[in-house]
Amino acid sequence: MRGSRDEMPPAAGARHPDGGCAAPANAVHHVFGLLGKRWTGLLIASLMSGPGHFAELRRSVPGISERMLSDRLSELVEAGLVHRDVHNGPPLRVSYRLTEAGENLRPALAELTRWAEGHLGAAGAACPRIDG
Repeated sequence: MRGSRDEMPPAAGARHPDGGCAAPANAVHHVFGLLGKRWTGLLIASLMSGPGHFAELRRSVPGISERMLSDRLSELVEAGLVHRDVHNGPPLRVSYRLTEAGENLRPALAELTRWAEGHLGAAGAACPRIDG
């Protein structure tokens, strides 16, 4: 039966009987360790519509500070999901775009969106509130 307990991946940190790490649990732990950080998913979703400059990305993610945006973009570049393009000026401009690996997240984000709309009710479909 689909969705039965027997088909579920082991919990994060689960070990095989031989003592090794359970691969699905390790992969899920790793992906949520990266993508589960505040703002990261929103940045990736913002870049799904195309490359963006720092200021554009800051406007597209309400509430994110410049420092946090810089940190999250650096993490995504290091993880190979985002590419940082430097355009010689004047003025010097930096833009960010998804790599192939980042683009490959599109089906997963689309599915998470469908899930949120179906299971989180109005809160899942509501636009984020912009303070300020």
